[in-house]
Amino acid sequence: MKCPGQDTQYWSEDAIFETECPECGSPMEFFKDDATRRCSSCKKKIANPKMDFGCASYCKFVEQCLGTLPEEFVAQREDLFKDRVAVELKKYLGTDFKRIGHAAKVANYAEKIGKKERANLPVILCAAYLYDIGAKNAFEKYQSEEPEYIEKESPIVARELMEKLGASQELVDEVIRLVSSHGRPDENAWISRKILHDADQLTHMFACKDKTGVETDEFETKIDHIFLTRAGNELAKQVLLETA
Repeated sequence: MKCPGQDTQYWSEDAIFETECPECGSPMEFFKDDATRRCSSCKKKIANPKMDFGCASYCKFVEQCLGTLPEEFVAQREDLFKDRVAVELKKYLGTDFKRIGHAAKVANYAEKIGKKERANLPVILCAAYLYDIGAKNAFEKYQSEEPEYIEKESPIVARELMEKLGASQELVDEVIRLVSSHGRPDENAWISRKILHDADQLTHMFACKDKTGVETDEFETKIDHIFLTRAGNELAKQVLLETA
């Protein structure tokens, strides 16, 4: 069966539309399934401004359907993919609302830190959602949720989930690299690893942020020691000091 969105028999009159070239302002005509077209005036390759890649974020047959995705849409596809990962995480954990909430908070902090550090957000956010996903397996296999067991099981579950969703091998490999280590990264570590560490640490510290009996300067020094990125350090002080 051909995808209805790409089958011309299902198209309406707005399937062909006109727009202006963003480079030179000349009129251009697009078919709804054109990923890009070259402007006849300035010869620049222009992306279809109305193309929706929602299904392409998770469909493993996207290349057979649409052809090779243009470079400008690859990042968009991976950005949408992280939302599918979040949904699958919730399905997998079921009624374990504590774990679901923790993963959501880690992802929220990771996004804020990652934006300021100009990091690869799709990779970081997928990894943030899947960082502790092995906890369920760890408890069933070892009757323990210690970090060493979660670290052992999370890559297994994360890989299965991402491959089920049809993630690219490159994205899978990068995410698995991140969820495979729960220890403190060193100064030369991959920036995404530092960001994930900071987001996870901030989530844990916020859950028990009571600093009764600790001077603000002392607590601030502790934050400087724990957090590895500038953005993570700034966010931690904002969250843990200003709201304490």
